[in-house]
Amino acid sequence: MEVGGKQIDFDKDGFMTDPGLWDEQVASTIAGEEGIAEMSDKHWGIVNFIRTYWQQHDLAPPVRLICKEVGVSVREIYKLFTSGPARGACRVAGLPKPDGCV
Repeated sequence: MEVGGKQIDFDKDGFMTDPGLWDEQVASTIAGEEGIAEMSDKHWGIVNFIRTYWQQHDLAPPVRLICKEVGVSVREIYKLFTSGPARGACRVAGLPKPDGCV
């Protein structure tokens, strides 16, 4: 995929191979692939928290921590990211495939 003049490569599961190329334009493009027409403030809150946590800990945050820190319920996350927090939200956040993600 080419976004903003950058070539973005994905692994066989659809996750970015180089998270360093991520930016909001890339996130919006991936979100479109996930069926998200427009990223809301809640979408961005979740995605930005996931990215920050990943940069600090080198792993995706637990769902319960996302809920607590961003102020959303598990049900809301699944409504915002229909393929779920591990697949959908982490993919939009530009993370590599999280451990335990099927």
